[in-house]
Amino acid sequence: MKTIGFIGVGKMATAIISGLDKDKFKVFISGRDIKKTKQQAKDLQVSAVSSHHELVEKSDLIVLSIKPQVLPKIADEILSALTAKKTILSIAAGYTLSDLEHLMALENMPIIRVMPNINAQIGRSTSAIVKNDFVSDDSYAFAKAVFENVGSVHEVAEKDFPTFTALAGSSPAYIYMFIDALSRAGVLHGMSKEASLSIVADTVAASAEMVLQSGENPWTLVDQVSSPGGTTIAGVVSLEQNRFVATVIDAITATIDKEKGLI
Repeated sequence: MKTIGFIGVGKMATAIISGLDKDKFKVFISGRDIKKTKQQAKDLQVSAVSSHHELVEKSDLIVLSIKPQVLPKIADEILSALTAKKTILSIAAGYTLSDLEHLMALENMPIIRVMPNINAQIGRSTSAIVKNDFVSDDSYAFAKAVFENVGSVHEVAEKDFPTFTALAGSSPAYIYMFIDALSRAGVLHGMSKEASLSIVADTVAASAEMVLQSGENPWTLVDQVSSPGGTTIAGVVSLEQNRFVATVIDAITATIDKEKGLI
């Protein structure tokens, strides 16, 4: 049975672990507070260990589900337990494969980098994956299978990871803002917030599915909704007058710039 260890058990790791078939994978977790970690292990039906070092010793795939700021400290703690027979998988933003190879300081260390998003909590993550040259086909397939349990997995060139982080990792926040803005507009015009939010969320979800299923360019779909002299085109023109598209692009650019400067 394959063994997988999670260093750090926040919301993302919890979502990933919850999606795993415990009959196929033996899962270990470790955290800063052993009492809390043991309770999390009980809730998730996995095994807690007393240290990160012990977790590495027991795991084939080691998932670093921690904040970028603490990654160097964790790397120091686990270094003596690492061997080239194990595989490191990092979901820490900002750290490239080269950065991770330097931190692990072990020749030929297999390293995979994955960027999931918050929708893993409902089994609908959009994740990017990339590996270095030392990862075996078997280990890579194993890692992909782990994240396919909680959504879709896209093989992305590492140079495009900052863009992916903005488009899939951070953008849910912007989409939530858009949904909230639409629902508040409903409140402004006399509808309850609960009703507005339900209507808008359903519409946004269905519109995204329409893009995926139809294969149409989004602007073609905009044209299909926009009747000559109608209500929709009036709203589209208002959005354009207020730099809607340019503002969204500016937000993505700001996100990419921030991601590149994390470490």
